[in-house]
Amino acid sequence: MQYFPYGETEITYLQSQDPKLGKEIERLGMIKRQVIPDPFESLINSIISQQISKKAAATVSGRVYDLLDGCVAPESIISVGPAAIKGCGMSERKAGYIMGIAEAALSGEVDFDTLHTLSDQEIIKKLITLRGVGVWTAEMLLIFSLARPDVVSYGDLAIRRGMMTLYGLDELSRKQFATYAKRYSPYGSVASLYLWALAGQ
Repeated sequence: MQYFPYGETEITYLQSQDPKLGKEIERLGMIKRQVIPDPFESLINSIISQQISKKAAATVSGRVYDLLDGCVAPESIISVGPAAIKGCGMSERKAGYIMGIAEAALSGEVDFDTLHTLSDQEIIKKLITLRGVGVWTAEMLLIFSLARPDVVSYGDLAIRRGMMTLYGLDELSRKQFATYAKRYSPYGSVASLYLWALAGQ
């Protein structure tokens, strides 16, 4: 199992930039969050996890892996078909999204093997052309597959909740959010790990 990579460099920087966050980093210690290095597999997992609990997502994901003999690849998804994917415990719409992503990968519409060569914004722009993939889903792939170092997602409710907890805020404007995210840069993704922890995620 692989985890999001970070260490003393990132921790020292964040502590120097934001003493409040620094205290929480000290209190919480190192956080291990799994990454799935293969971006196609990671994206399929993200689609499965959309709008359902972690426990339900783990159950459905387990069934999909069993169905595909552990190989979550475009070819294996196309070969089993949408009915079998849906039968793992997801909606017809979600199964359709998964089939569409597999088709896009096979046709070369999205080349998952070369995604890592693109900038964060280029990756987001490319992925949101796929049905079922919004900016938040693309940002999660940047963190939990490509391990990009500087992603703080405004679209993530738990991240915003973590910020509000950290700074004792009742409300958080987009401008305030951007100010904090800039403070964490270039290690925003590490800050995100701690904001999630503060929000109980």
